[in-house]
Amino acid sequence: MDHLPVFLKLSGRAAVVVGGGRIAARKVELLRRSGARVTVVSPELDQELEILARIGGLRHVPALFKAAHLDGAVIAIAATGIAAVNAAVSAAAQERGIQVNVVDDPQASTFIFPAIIDRSPLIVAVSSGGRAPVLARRIREHIEALLPARLGALARFLGERRQAVRRVLSHAARRPFWERVVRGLVGARLLAGDEVGAGVAFERELRTSRLTDSSATGERGLGECYLIGAGPGDPDLLTLRALQLLQQADVILYDRLVPSSVLERARREAVRVFVGKEAGAHTSQAHINELLVRYAQSGLRVARLKGGDPLIFARGGEEIEALAAHAIPYIVVPGITAAQGAAAAAALPLTHRHLAHSVTFVTGHELEDDAVDWQGLARPGRTVVFYMGVAHLTHIVNRLREAGASAEVPAMIVEKATLPEQRILRGTLETIASIGQDSHVTPPALLLVGAVGGLPHLDAVCGPQTAVVAGAPA
Repeated sequence: MDHLPVFLKLSGRAAVVVGGGRIAARKVELLRRSGARVTVVSPELDQELEILARIGGLRHVPALFKAAHLDGAVIAIAATGIAAVNAAVSAAAQERGIQVNVVDDPQASTFIFPAIIDRSPLIVAVSSGGRAPVLARRIREHIEALLPARLGALARFLGERRQAVRRVLSHAARRPFWERVVRGLVGARLLAGDEVGAGVAFERELRTSRLTDSSATGERGLGECYLIGAGPGDPDLLTLRALQLLQQADVILYDRLVPSSVLERARREAVRVFVGKEAGAHTSQAHINELLVRYAQSGLRVARLKGGDPLIFARGGEEIEALAAHAIPYIVVPGITAAQGAAAAAALPLTHRHLAHSVTFVTGHELEDDAVDWQGLARPGRTVVFYMGVAHLTHIVNRLREAGASAEVPAMIVEKATLPEQRILRGTLETIASIGQDSHVTPPALLLVGAVGGLPHLDAVCGPQTAVVAGAPA
């Protein structure tokens, strides 16, 4: 390890920056954010620094550098772009025992600036020891994308409650308590911006932990459930919140629309329970509800992982009712819907200023229901997406045609949207049923109907309308 990573407390302490250009301005910004009293030594200042000096954000010494300018400083930065001046700053600082950074010169520096991810009071720093700053910044970007924006709020929330926890829990009980808080409902509520809900969940967790700790029963408290949308299939389309909760779940209940590539993103130790509804593995919704309640009541963190979004044709509402009836805490994590995934895969706008002013989602399980407004679905000026309708293609087309839809209305089937085996088949209401049958389309697949399917750019993105070739896949 070439450098010892440390965090300096500079609040109210003197820092000197030699140089008045844009690079110096970036260093000044960092120092000011840390609370340092900044002095800039330079005959001239960049406009940004000049404004700061005018409003009292820094002290400006309009002179060429002299060693005496460092007197009283605890940190110094040389950012002049002039090698001789930078070397003089480095020598003077080291003679005085002052930590010094020379921009783009690790050999003349006693410390270096890392790439910083700021979620104050939580700070993450990444460094390559000055050898590859672009690589360090690239890694910072990756970490930045993974860390929730409200992580700092969570850190402050926990810090404000440390003393209260110390008063009521033994030393041995604190660490597992904080782990449950950070990974569980409290952390999830905070990261979602619900500080009131997080406070309620925290007090409940603390009461439960205090009882368990004082009685030494070792019993687990009440668990919690996460209703997570897994998106259309591509694991890279999982939301950050979904990934975070999958990494802390003890049990995962999943169905056939969740591919193995998504399950691989979950915590390895988690128990995976298949609750799919398909031939040979049918699980009733009532039994799924029972499993959610049973696992949570035994103190486990349960993830109910569903394809698409958990509240769109996924019976998430029924699961919420079951959890609420048993007072089990739950979180709903939205997912990219199958319709959105299919539309993005086909570059198909579901709404369009000139062609479609609304979009309607219809489930294929209810197509025989008289409550379906076929005349409304057949009207121009909208896009209609049929979920789970592959087995009913002919019926859907016939009902739309009977309700007045033109045979020339564009129609599209998107099979296994966002997955490597994705297929996009295009036609019209007159041809799409035959195209689907002759192409041997299998679920999951969506049917999209509407004028937006005829936009010219789709020929380049998806290919022209699919020709019907009897008995041959497209």
